[in-house]
Amino acid sequence: MDKRIIKALTSPSFACLAILHKLSPLIKSDELYLKIVYWLSMGKRSNLKNPKTFNEKLQWLKLYNRKPEYTIMVDKVKAKEYVAKIIGKEHIIPTLGVWDDPDEIDFDALPNQFVLKCNHNSGMGMCICRNKSKLDIAKVKRELRKGLRQDYYMTNREWPYKNVPRKIMAEKFMQDGNKPDLTDYKFFCFNGEPKMMYVSHDNAEHATTDFFDMDYNRLPIRMKDPNSEVLPEQPKEFEEMKQYARQLSKNMPFLRVDFYVICHVVYFGELTFFHNSGLTPIRPTEWEYKIGKWLKLPSAAFGS
Repeated sequence: MDKRIIKALTSPSFACLAILHKLSPLIKSDELYLKIVYWLSMGKRSNLKNPKTFNEKLQWLKLYNRKPEYTIMVDKVKAKEYVAKIIGKEHIIPTLGVWDDPDEIDFDALPNQFVLKCNHNSGMGMCICRNKSKLDIAKVKRELRKGLRQDYYMTNREWPYKNVPRKIMAEKFMQDGNKPDLTDYKFFCFNGEPKMMYVSHDNAEHATTDFFDMDYNRLPIRMKDPNSEVLPEQPKEFEEMKQYARQLSKNMPFLRVDFYVICHVVYFGELTFFHNSGLTPIRPTEWEYKIGKWLKLPSAAFGS
């Protein structure tokens, strides 16, 4: 049985969320919708008039911190040019092509290994091709069409995605030596200053996340995935990534800046304004408030 069906049967809140996502276009008020989503996801009401926790403040930012450049920054195609101007094009994973429709893709012209993804969402439609001779092209096109149809903004009202022109992008397949998967380094930045980061090993069998401060001391934080049993080593490029994170997050209340280190070269991953859409409980609970204090909202009336 599908894992989502099992979860829906065992968790009423999950089932209600699934229904709410389907009905999202019928709820015009972003504020009302976010209050309902927050309650179902977190099991408590949000305080948007005087937000205190990290997750509450992210909901506030969805509603009241809307700048046109944010749309460029979350667009996986345009973000590369934006980031290259700040930290250099040598830190950008090469793009092999951009298309409006799956039928436009010339698969014969692509190399044996590549990655296909939509530019406006977070994973739906993605194809990681390790051997083109075994690729089911018809299936890949079907999945890409599903991805293109997804209205990522509507799910959790993350405003920057609302006006991203939907595209399909092919990227160079990147591998770090003989390692089967890339490691993500995700920096939580507040007004241009990285305060913590986590190391993400996101493989299909066992995804883990481990949080660290800016001296690479492990933090006792758990969000969505479990911590790893073996402490990830500090990468030699840690200070370099911190500096790039500072540059990319300057003058922004909160920005998560993601990198990969591939054969000791730092590569840009993505920019995220709302970590887990601000809908994942943080354990222990005291860290909800600690991280919330780092996030200074643009209006003094809503400060921490």
